[in-house]
Amino acid sequence: MKMSEVEETLSNGCLRSDLSLALEDCMSALDLFLRNQFEEAQAQLRCRTKDSMYHALTYATILEMQAMMTFDPHHILAAGNTMKEAQALCQRHRRKSTFSKNFTEEELHAEVCFAECLLQRAALTFLQDENMISFIKGGIKVRNSFQTYKELHTVLQSAGYIHGENHGHFEGGVKLGVGAFNLMISMLPTRTLKLLEFVGFSGNKEFGLQQLQEGSAEGTFRSFLCNMLLLCYHTFMSFILGTGEGDVEDAEKLLQPYLKKYPKGSIFLFFAGRIEVIKGNLDAAIKRFEECCEAQQQWKQFHHMCYWELMWCFTYKRHWKMAYFYADLLSKENSWSKATYAYMKAAYLSMLTADDCLTFGETAISLFRQVPGLKQKIAGKSLPTEKFAIRKARRYLAENPIPLPAPPLEMMYIWNGYTVIGKHRDLTEGMLKTLEEAQAKLESRNEFSIDDQCLLSLLKGLCLKHLGHQEEAEHYFTLVLCNESQIKYDHYLVPNALLEHGLLCLEKGRKDEAIKLLEAAKQNYKNYSMESRTHFRIQAALLKAKAMGENGTHVPSSP
Repeated sequence: MKMSEVEETLSNGCLRSDLSLALEDCMSALDLFLRNQFEEAQAQLRCRTKDSMYHALTYATILEMQAMMTFDPHHILAAGNTMKEAQALCQRHRRKSTFSKNFTEEELHAEVCFAECLLQRAALTFLQDENMISFIKGGIKVRNSFQTYKELHTVLQSAGYIHGENHGHFEGGVKLGVGAFNLMISMLPTRTLKLLEFVGFSGNKEFGLQQLQEGSAEGTFRSFLCNMLLLCYHTFMSFILGTGEGDVEDAEKLLQPYLKKYPKGSIFLFFAGRIEVIKGNLDAAIKRFEECCEAQQQWKQFHHMCYWELMWCFTYKRHWKMAYFYADLLSKENSWSKATYAYMKAAYLSMLTADDCLTFGETAISLFRQVPGLKQKIAGKSLPTEKFAIRKARRYLAENPIPLPAPPLEMMYIWNGYTVIGKHRDLTEGMLKTLEEAQAKLESRNEFSIDDQCLLSLLKGLCLKHLGHQEEAEHYFTLVLCNESQIKYDHYLVPNALLEHGLLCLEKGRKDEAIKLLEAAKQNYKNYSMESRTHFRIQAALLKAKAMGENGTHVPSSP
């Protein structure tokens, strides 16, 4: 492979290429962004978005980050359009002839930037539609990105490849894409995975993590994005879409150098808070999220991410008034899901006495009744969490509604919060006490009584598992299964009870029984609330089971 004569001369001579200067300017803008100088960063990039593919890509990436945090339809539209424009600019710089095997350095960078535009557009789709249908519908674009990264990875490995002036930045871009695809695909539920494999996709989790790890360590333009992806995986994806076993030590190692360089950087203070949440250090987490909010005022969306986390921190502590306070702030300031925020406000008020609720000027029943009317669609899709909240709130449309038992504790399960409180005995015992109080308040037999009883059984089982009372926990999970035929509305409880029972069997070293339960959860149930999220968790649990030896001990997977 040969670089053009101009590129070769520039890499050996005194002058520097436009590509090098563009990358340097974009890294300078990124530095401003990480110092919370968001508007200045955007202004520096905006003036060259029509002629520099790296300026266009970096500017579009910042807009996409904003859209992912706000869920504002205008931000989503602007980010999508700007990324399309960046993609068109990259297309103009790509190799024109398909017959030539040689790339100039600029053409290689155009390829990797083009693939990244497609990948980021796919990521925005994935965020909007957890069940991956849109992701698959846009399969040609995603497949083009995937294939481009695969080809570029082959180019990097080839004997004829010559390191250009900006080789490190190019290699970092390939590692970002190859790592992201491998990680993302490896996490998908089996049914989606089979469909993607049919059209040529494949994913290896360990290889994906390795590529991102290498990309984050090299100090290139993509190092920050590789780092962010790894932090998101360890602190969010492995919890919300997995079994709650993110590598906290790895996350801390990844975050430390950035936190040292940018001690007031909002994005890093946020992840520092999230790491403390995972460790179960709620007071330290609250302090970090408060610091993040104080660090800057330009991008309120960072505040909103912190409010969401603070709401859950106070939920875990059973401080219902403070949890309500943050849910209320979100309902007033953020567009992600007004229905979910109203539901959470109602849920917290339902845990207080009637006298305590007077100070808030609204009641749980009135808020629950508002929830169905607040439904919205993002990119034509309703959010799974919102659908769940609306289904649960419908109970309050009756003239004399039968109250939900401990609704914040149910939503806590949906967000895998029991893995957080499970690290602290006092928090888990407190939650179990609240569940027992809810049990005592259950009304005599009515149309919801079996559903409510089964919900409390599932949540009690989780608390007992974390407290080390495994036989009792197993009893409660089995209780849900025994009542399966009598459940009228909350059909999601049965596959989730099987999932939790399977995870408990794994803990006890009963691998074969665990796999049987997990397969039953996967194969025998469909069309229930939060189905896609449950399937992600089942997939994570099955991968965990397969990584264990016959006697239940962990067997490291080969890279």
